[in-house]
Amino acid sequence: MQSFDITIVGGGMVGLALAASFSDSHLRIAVIEGHRPESLLQELPDTRVSALSRASERLLRNIQAWQGITERRFAPYQAMEVWEQDSFARLAFHADDLAQSNLGHIVENRVIQLALLERVKQLHNVTLFMPNRCDKMIIGESEAWLTLDNGEGLSSKLVVGADGANSWVRQQQDIPLTHWDYGHHAIVANIRTTEPHQGVARQVFTPQGPIALLPLSEPNLCSLVWSTEPNRASMLMQCSEALFNQTLSSEFDTRLGLCQLEGERSSYPLKMRYARNFVTNRVALVGDAAHTIHPLAGQGVNLGFLDAASLAEEVLSLWQKGEDIGLQRNLRGYERWRKAEAAKMIAAMQGFKDLFEGDNPAKKLVRGLGMQFIGHLPGMKEEMMKRALGITGKLPQLVKA
Repeated sequence: MQSFDITIVGGGMVGLALAASFSDSHLRIAVIEGHRPESLLQELPDTRVSALSRASERLLRNIQAWQGITERRFAPYQAMEVWEQDSFARLAFHADDLAQSNLGHIVENRVIQLALLERVKQLHNVTLFMPNRCDKMIIGESEAWLTLDNGEGLSSKLVVGADGANSWVRQQQDIPLTHWDYGHHAIVANIRTTEPHQGVARQVFTPQGPIALLPLSEPNLCSLVWSTEPNRASMLMQCSEALFNQTLSSEFDTRLGLCQLEGERSSYPLKMRYARNFVTNRVALVGDAAHTIHPLAGQGVNLGFLDAASLAEEVLSLWQKGEDIGLQRNLRGYERWRKAEAAKMIAAMQGFKDLFEGDNPAKKLVRGLGMQFIGHLPGMKEEMMKRALGITGKLPQLVKA
């Protein structure tokens, strides 16, 4: 039986970021992850990418993982264009408006995970159990006990569930979920375009759902996130490459010329999940284990990184005061903080989805006027950009400059 202060179940992006956030402490950290990521990157980028905000970039810099990303592959974007098909509704954001060098970076999820894993392996106070899975968890009054699939045992003052949307930790604790199906599947793929993307992230709202083309490191290569209803997603997954390219080019208003599928396409259902409790006695949830949202604003992983930085700040504060880091009542501050932020983001994403759904002429008029209003009202667009960058509101110390 090995003894730790914190055991993090899940060695993905958020779990590893949390582990690295304790680099300057004497806390003993264990990270349990069932899958070891492939370290060799292919010439064609992975289809699962994240749009890292400025707050996420600062966190990764402060925990010394950003260099691992820049040494691999990443793509900064300087502007964002949003418009509605067959409408005058359009909005544009540019980094220059806030005197910023960019609005964020598009990075493959595996690149982020590899950079964080590289950093965590350098830390003397972190022990990796990879690849290993949890078999049993027992919560005691002053400790939690975990048994791994290889028979090893761990005890810990706090167990953190960073194990994704179908969290094993959350299920073991019977934490109820508020959830609903967005009624969409997301198709992800790499797309070669005739026109260069020029470092601009673009998103069009169509009656069937939003389509985003996010700039990658090659000037004519973009990452596609195409949200549409399940039957249509199934058709687009099974149709010929030529029909797929033709449909995408047309629905994207040929904004970047003709679109050409590069490599494989994949699809996954979109669901909203919101855990009723982010903490119980000896257990805390972060990232997708606590909440999942619609990807239309690309804020999912950024929310998760803020969870990690916030929990690290709360735990370190408790530790320095000599308090029990696993007691539910001691972690209430983290729970209130992050539940409020997640709820605001869920509500905003649902509002956007409802507003841009369908092609009712009255709704199209409201959308058009609303976008014009945002674009011309002093300070409104800048405030939206600051929120997207994650440089406003209550922020943990680790994401501050």
